[in-house]
Amino acid sequence: MITYELSFGKVILIQDDIAEVIVDEGVEFDIVMVGEYHEFLIDHLKHPFSLLINKLHSYSYTFEAQQYLGDLTEINAMAVVSYTKASEITTKSLASMPKESTWDLKIFKKREIALKWLEVKQAIIGIRISPMQKD
Repeated sequence: MITYELSFGKVILIQDDIAEVIVDEGVEFDIVMVGEYHEFLIDHLKHPFSLLINKLHSYSYTFEAQQYLGDLTEINAMAVVSYTKASEITTKSLASMPKESTWDLKIFKKREIALKWLEVKQAIIGIRISPMQKD
């Protein structure tokens, strides 16, 4: 695993197509940070990739950031580890916002279970992609 420090927190590359994202305490995630985040993911992960969003800290999003946060077609699935009811409610609200793409998102209480879910999601997408790549 490799950890990268970005302006808003850290991204841990768990495997070549799964990353864990931990936003720092008190950050207001804005559109500039969304751009940094998306560029990092596209440059460092094998597509399609999945994200483990570990909500260890309390943070917020600007309205503009909320609109574009998960709008990468390269994202396969997102598992959110929520430790409080407030972060669960915030995540559900963010997921329900109108957006260009539909999110495959699930909320978990335990990191290990969330990671296993993502590994299965990546394995399934790998099975679907592999036959097409052989043509």
